[in-house]
Amino acid sequence: MAATPIDLPTLRRGCAQCSLQQLCLPAGIGRDDLQQLEEIVRRKRPVDAGERLFRQGDPMGAVFVARDGAFKTVLVNEDGEEQVIGFHLPGELIGLDALGSGLHRCEAVALTTANVCEVPFDELSDVAAHVPALQRQLMRVIGQSVGRDQDHLEILARRQANERIALFLHGLIERLRAIGEPTDRMRLPMSREDIARFLGLALETVSRGFTRLQDDGVIAVQGRKVDILDAAELERLAHGGDGAPVDPRMRQRA
Repeated sequence: MAATPIDLPTLRRGCAQCSLQQLCLPAGIGRDDLQQLEEIVRRKRPVDAGERLFRQGDPMGAVFVARDGAFKTVLVNEDGEEQVIGFHLPGELIGLDALGSGLHRCEAVALTTANVCEVPFDELSDVAAHVPALQRQLMRVIGQSVGRDQDHLEILARRQANERIALFLHGLIERLRAIGEPTDRMRLPMSREDIARFLGLALETVSRGFTRLQDDGVIAVQGRKVDILDAAELERLAHGGDGAPVDPRMRQRA
């Protein structure tokens, strides 16, 4: 029987931003192994803004990767109030919270209209057991997810609201850079209220924080559009800079 041809250019385009992208390159995975992975991935599942991929207590059936759009993961208390515990950009795996118990500990909610790749976890595990390259990449992806959780804890440990906001924006820039998106201008997929719930701050505090960063010439804000005017100052604030902001005119003279 003739082998089924694999359209590598199409795979490259389809997975260009995926956290498993290295596996779609000939150097990362063999032709037959790539076919196995391709067969279990359900591509282009459309998701509407506000739609949930899974809810708290649901059994883990699959992991998801947003090809476009963005998601938040939330904990919902008995009163129906949400605590935002994470944001997920294109190419980042969603659903790893259930790895330990097999049950989801949070809900994943679409912030925008999105398309996701759905990968049945049992089938992914079976393929990974026979494809060392996939297994190694999955370990890296899980490590990155743990790293983002640690970053969130670091944000919550900051006393100053402006430091939390700066660290949040700086972290978002680094994640956008990792998927090849522009880092000097971005449109935030999440609302100010979602940001406040993620940072453990009042909505008014977040709004004032954005205004202060704009007044200091660090960012320019128009609705959800944010231009990074002074990346060095934003990084200084994100890493706990406690001195007075440096006048941009002085930096230009230096």
